[in-house]
Amino acid sequence: MASIVVAGRIATLGVAMRRCSRTACTAEAVATLTYDYADSLAVLGPLSFTREPHSYDLCARHAERTSAPRGWQVIRHAMLGEVGFSA
Repeated sequence: MASIVVAGRIATLGVAMRRCSRTACTAEAVATLTYDYADSLAVLGPLSFTREPHSYDLCARHAERTSAPRGWQVIRHAMLGEVGFSA
């Protein structure tokens, strides 16, 4: 299967873009959220290359509004282009 780079991300030709995991949201996913229950940690980063069964793909709106339960820490990983750096 062929791949191309689109907006700094690798996209596979012939494969549909992933949608947000939130119920009734049809927006395109741009971030992946995972939880580490042992460390009370939520990690939000760029969209993973493959769908993982224990993570959540989120659109930009839902990724921005994501919070964690009281006592948990949220770590947000940004891509270099998102914080003013250019590759």
